[in-house]
Amino acid sequence: MRIDSILLAVLLAGVTLLTGCAAMQSRFASDVDSLAQTDAGAKKRYVLLPGGKGVEAGDLQFQEFAAYVEKVLAEKGFVKVATFPDAEVAIFLTYAIGDPQTYQYAYSIPTWGQTGVSSANTFGTISSYRGVPTYSGTTIYTPTYGITGSTTHIGTSTVYTRFLFLDAYDVQAYIKERKMTQVWTTSVVSTGQSDDLRLVIPYMVAAMKPYLGTNTGRKIKVEVPTDDPEVQMLRGGPLPPVK
Repeated sequence: MRIDSILLAVLLAGVTLLTGCAAMQSRFASDVDSLAQTDAGAKKRYVLLPGGKGVEAGDLQFQEFAAYVEKVLAEKGFVKVATFPDAEVAIFLTYAIGDPQTYQYAYSIPTWGQTGVSSANTFGTISSYRGVPTYSGTTIYTPTYGITGSTTHIGTSTVYTRFLFLDAYDVQAYIKERKMTQVWTTSVVSTGQSDDLRLVIPYMVAAMKPYLGTNTGRKIKVEVPTDDPEVQMLRGGPLPPVK
């Protein structure tokens, strides 16, 4: 095998590795957990309010995220009303991001070299001098190449935990009794390399959509394709890369 063939094999291995990494990053993963009263589905009229500390309804970031939530609520049959007394549930929207967490990981890179000999060919001549035969020859060996071992490397990665919560409370119970009665709650938690909530929130909203106002019975792993049409619809434009 010539040296250019060896280099080609190494390059192909690298392309395969990169392709695998790209495939691993082609879906946005998160955990969805939802709880609900048995009659939660009957209460569809809502007002949407900020739930985070220090967040106001007029904040531009809240308005952007609220628009995503309102789109999926409308698709689920919810109706937004103008005033608090007209609502059946008050839905509080809360979002947050955790501190960065950096960790180390080890990975191996294969090393290439000669692994043996595939064949040997001998070429020579026979001559005679004063009646005594003599032989002169050369043996050519064909080597084989492949993975001879590996080298270990240490890498670092920084990740963030992102949170999104929707909590629905019974408006009429609050008006009559000043009691905060929870009708349903849905949470989404994801971990990844992006610390940009504006980038990841549409994926988290898309992940929670099927489970709004329902009881999942357990935490569910949800994967949303990075080119998901639902997310593109929420954003109203092309999707940037996300991790």
